[in-house]
Formats: sequence, structure tokens, C-alpha cells
Amino acid sequence: MITIYHNNSCTKSRIALAALTKNDEPFEVINYLENVPSVEELRSIIEKLDCKPKDIVRTTEKVYLEKYKGKDLTDEEWIMAMHENPILIQRPIIVKDNVAVIGRSEDALDEII
Repeated sequence: MITIYHNNSCTKSRIALAALTKNDEPFEVINYLENVPSVEELRSIIEKLDCKPKDIVRTTEKVYLEKYKGKDLTDEEWIMAMHENPILIQRPIIVKDNVAVIGRSEDALDEII
């Protein structure tokens, strides 16, 4: 099963959702701003993305600029920051089995679909 961590106000996220809709595979949509991933879920997603937590932080968001810009946080502190401020999480994140991608490009979508 495919899961998309989705933000409907994001154009890239809507494009990814449309691509999933055209695919024959079932998928689950999680509006991560309303259904915030737990710390464990975030750890799992980051592991599947094969990256560091800081790599999926949206550095243009107001909360980042006001609270986190220039700070040298640990991986766990970044995970907590994203859990407490889910707007910081890159979008869309698409998870399939043990792999995940940030679906901001057609290549990334092709990789997982």
C-alpha cells in the first residue's frame, strides 16, 4: 500500500496526489497538518527516505525562520521540531513498503509509483 503525506494547499502535493489517483494501486492520504505523524512515524519515514531529519525541514517556513534558523540541532531535536510544527515537514512524502520519496518531481514520483 502507498501512503502520501499530503498538504492540499501545496501545488506539488496536489500534483503527486493526482499522479497516484491515475495509478491502479490503492493508496492512503494522510493530511499531516491535521493528523501529525508521531515521533516514531517520523523516524520511520526518515529512515525510508534514507536521509537526515534536517534534510526534510522546510527552511522557508516562518516558524523555521523565527525559531530554528542558524541552530545546530541534533537529529532527535529536528524530529521533535517537525512533530511540534508539522508545517516544517517537506511535502509530499510518499511511502511504499520500505521506501519513501519526497514527491516534488516527476522522477521521484516515477521512482515510487
